[in-house]
Formats: sequence, C-alpha cells, structure tokens
Amino acid sequence: MAARPMATPQSVGKLVWACFAAYASKDREAIEVLLADDFHFTSPLDNRIDRETYFEVCWPNSERIDGFEIQRLTVDGDHAFVTYEGRMGKERFRNTEVHTVRGNKIVEVEVYFGWKVPHPVRTGTHKD
Repeated sequence: MAARPMATPQSVGKLVWACFAAYASKDREAIEVLLADDFHFTSPLDNRIDRETYFEVCWPNSERIDGFEIQRLTVDGDHAFVTYEGRMGKERFRNTEVHTVRGNKIVEVEVYFGWKVPHPVRTGTHKD
C-alpha cells in the first residue's frame, strides 16, 4: 500500500486558498479535484452533508459570490482556520471556517456563522 502524502502547513494553506479561488471563479472542476470523495460540509443550515449533497445544495451559491478576502488563515496540523469576507454585489459577509485535510484533499469543512448547539438541522440534511 502506497503511503499517503503528508500534509504540511504550506500544503494545507494552499489547498484552502485554492478552494476559495475555485468557488469565487465558479470553477467546479477545480474544486472537485480539491475535495475528497468522503468530503462532508457543516454550517448552520447543513449538518455534515456529503460531497454529492454539497454540490447539489451549496455549490450553486458560487454564482452569487463575487470574491473573497481572506482576513486570517492559521494552520494547525491537518486543520486550517480561516476567517474571510465575501462579496455578493454590494453586500459583504464575514464567516470563519475550519478545513480538515487528509493528504492532499479537503475532507471536511465547518462554516461558523451562528448555529446553535445542538445543531437544529437533522444529520445529513439541509434546512430549506
């Protein structure tokens, strides 16, 4: 069995930057390469949805995004903590995310913008 490539702080940071760049440029092919087959996504509206559901429910939001400004990006092992401001026309929003990397793929993203604990959305679903 081949050894999995080890993530370094530089490689983790590059993956996160590339993820935001792909989202802002609406480049689905680019982001698909970055996300692991067993990728999961959590936000106040989504409780650990899988990769397929992410592309079905969340990816279409990229059409409304004009870009991102990364405010801070800190890498701790296989995790990157990133705070950013996004632009949608004249509106701006600020979020913080935790990206978990395994090898050279993002396996999990958690977006923080105010969900309650415990999460009000049933596991594996999206709140309409």
